[in-house]
Amino acid sequence: MPPRAYVSSVRTAAAAEKRDRVLEAAAKLLREDASIARFSLDTVAKAAGVTRLTVYNQFGSRRGLLEAVFDGIARQGGLHQIADAMTMADPREALDRLVEIFCGFWNRDPAVGRLHDAMATDPEFAEAVIERNERRRKGLTVLVERIAAKSASDQKRRDAVDTIFALTSFPMFAMLHQGRSAEEACRLIQSACRAALEGVTD
Repeated sequence: MPPRAYVSSVRTAAAAEKRDRVLEAAAKLLREDASIARFSLDTVAKAAGVTRLTVYNQFGSRRGLLEAVFDGIARQGGLHQIADAMTMADPREALDRLVEIFCGFWNRDPAVGRLHDAMATDPEFAEAVIERNERRRKGLTVLVERIAAKSASDQKRRDAVDTIFALTSFPMFAMLHQGRSAEEACRLIQSACRAALEGVTD
């Protein structure tokens, strides 16, 4: 009889606790440190009270750690609500709701801005963020297709999607948020998105 596999629940729980501690420390550093260049496996390990090897074993690289932080913030930041928004009967109302969700996410955590700053110094991480942003584009494409008139050309549909994709980005929100409340910035973006739809509707 082969030896029975034994998994220590205590060891598993300890590893999960360390992972959470590392992610917390990483997010805290991103919120508080003005320079993304100082974000490294070493600095995160020191802040979390673990070894660099522990961080490396959990995440593999700086990019892997940044991706995990991004995904954690996304879960906590309400992006899970996107699925419900996409099932709304009125696609225009769904688009308004998507804008609200993204504005809420962009505004919720200062670490989001740092993560976007990291794109400039970490090409691999930039690719990861671009991949995640493409999911937003896919959702917007579905809504534009639902809204567009049959007579709208493919080019006009692409133009509408590209424009709304740009309008719902973090850089656009950050720019409009300067001197405005998050709610005011959100309303401006919603209005601009509706205007972008004029090219595909009768």
